[in-house]
Amino acid sequence: MSDLKKNLFLAGQYVLPHNLISRIAGYIAECKWSWFKNWFIQYFIKTYDVNMEEAAQPDPKAYAHFNDFFTRELKPGARDFINTKGSVASPADGCVSQAGNIENGRIFQAKGHYYSTLELLAGSQELAGLFDNGKFATIYLSPRDYHRVHMPVTGTLKEMIYVPGKLFSVSQLTALEVPRLFARNERVIAIFDTEFGPMAMIMVGAMIVASIETVWAGLVTPPKRELRQTNYGHQPRLKKGDEMGRFKLGSTVIMLFGENQVSWIDQLQEGYPVRLGQMLASSDTEK
Repeated sequence: MSDLKKNLFLAGQYVLPHNLISRIAGYIAECKWSWFKNWFIQYFIKTYDVNMEEAAQPDPKAYAHFNDFFTRELKPGARDFINTKGSVASPADGCVSQAGNIENGRIFQAKGHYYSTLELLAGSQELAGLFDNGKFATIYLSPRDYHRVHMPVTGTLKEMIYVPGKLFSVSQLTALEVPRLFARNERVIAIFDTEFGPMAMIMVGAMIVASIETVWAGLVTPPKRELRQTNYGHQPRLKKGDEMGRFKLGSTVIMLFGENQVSWIDQLQEGYPVRLGQMLASSDTEK
């Protein structure tokens, strides 16, 4: 990308009406006109080299609209979840943006940029304290990826927080150039009790991401972009491998674990491609 294009792209991140663009994208993605949705889906498959052979419904024309295609199911057996005792599986297909230690309450975003766990977790000192000196992993879901997010371990949902915010792109370029990107963007925070202690699963929105859904609350974003916190007294429990939520037009998942609970595999570095279900970490207590 030339310097001019780069500067124009970054300038657009600050001046474009993110919410309006995302809503328009949402309407387009829900369009059921056969000629349009079939053309759009076929164009997307060709442009991003989407593997339809692993989809439960491999016929692009069978989808009701683009979002139906984008959040498509995988056929049985398309992914295997690691079942080794004390293992943590990848919650999605994607690529590692960053992974490592939470140090002094800060998470590494990209060269020269950090953001605080406190800010990421909606300003909750109590939640941020759960992950002091713990581990984080940030996984970016590209357009060609499967866009449902699954449980990396078995967990009991304790709390969900919807945090309104910006809708910056979450590309590698914006990660390098936009300070505190993931702590500024719209996001859904889910806190679970697990065998590894508390775990946070954070689904981060981005420009043209029309909505984020969870299996227990349905559509979370939009319509009203205002801070919402929900405690779950009935404690829904999701098993490892169960679907947790989905992105309509995709984005990023951030996982947090507490101190001395897990260790990432050595390969979990920036740029490392991951597939849903593969091993990402093991329990420190199993070593």
